Amino acid sequence: MKLLITGGCGYVGTVLTEQLLKDGHTITVVDTQWFGNHLQPHPQLTILKQDTRDVNSIPLDGVDTVIHLANIANDPGVEMNPTLSWEVNVLATQQLADRAVRAGVKQFIFASSGSVYGVKDDPQVTEDLELVPITAYNKTKMVAERVLLSYADKMRIHCVRPATVCGWSPRMRLDVSVNMLTMQALKNGKMTVFGGDQTRPNIHIGDMVNVYRHFLAHPEIDNGCYNAGFENISIMDIAQRVAAKVPADIVVSASNDPRSYRQNSDKLLATGFKQQYSVAQAIEDVSAKFKSGELVDKDEYYTVRWMKHLNLQA
Repeated sequence: MKLLITGGCGYVGTVLTEQLLKDGHTITVVDTQWFGNHLQPHPQLTILKQDTRDVNSIPLDGVDTVIHLANIANDPGVEMNPTLSWEVNVLATQQLADRAVRAGVKQFIFASSGSVYGVKDDPQVTEDLELVPITAYNKTKMVAERVLLSYADKMRIHCVRPATVCGWSPRMRLDVSVNMLTMQALKNGKMTVFGGDQTRPNIHIGDMVNVYRHFLAHPEIDNGCYNAGFENISIMDIAQRVAAKVPADIVVSASNDPRSYRQNSDKLLATGFKQQYSVAQAIEDVSAKFKSGELVDKDEYYTVRWMKHLNLQA
């Protein structure tokens, strides 16, 4: 199958692209490469260093499926430059979808976010709950979903709402909870937990990759939005799980981040998807890469820190 992956040099995109090449697909990756390019050369891989906002330069001829991962990631990153974020996360998404339809693309898989729900007291956050996004990032994802679903009569639209992803990637991120706390424990012998009572859903990067592979293999799945998160645990619980594998002290500080919700992924599981990985495995994977010397603490592994370095703030 011929695929276009935007953001294919990113944290999830790098692991996904490598796996889909092993699956036998022909892939074109479009990525600004702000955070580098860790993909290995492959005869069935074309990598284009370009911005998705330059939508007319994105090659779509003969593409069967678009997997759209490219975005300005996470709340602090979006707050640094809201205009850039709306242009990338929403406007470029709409223009890419419109061009995809005109080019005869059959399926469009979109990386949304589980954070579109906002703060929820519901014991299980399912896809039919009202979306109440509380940050600019959440809002860009919600609007992008609505825009994409308006094309559902012209191509298959699958919007994936991932939980917080964790685990090792050649293009690492150390500003997500499991990875960040594990690195703190490994490097400093202590972890700083802000608040700690907030419950967040998590997903291992291996499962995240398999979710996209699942929709790619089953385009007949109903159009719509699907949660992808399997371990709803508190930030304190994450720290304690890390400490059980990497002995370290836990320091608790006050938090101004109220987000707390439990993601329910029964809708995804009902399509035949099966979870294979865990937070515990992510901690072990990150620890092993650190101990082998393959993982070091770099500024480019932190979205906001590196965006400032690139002078991308408003």
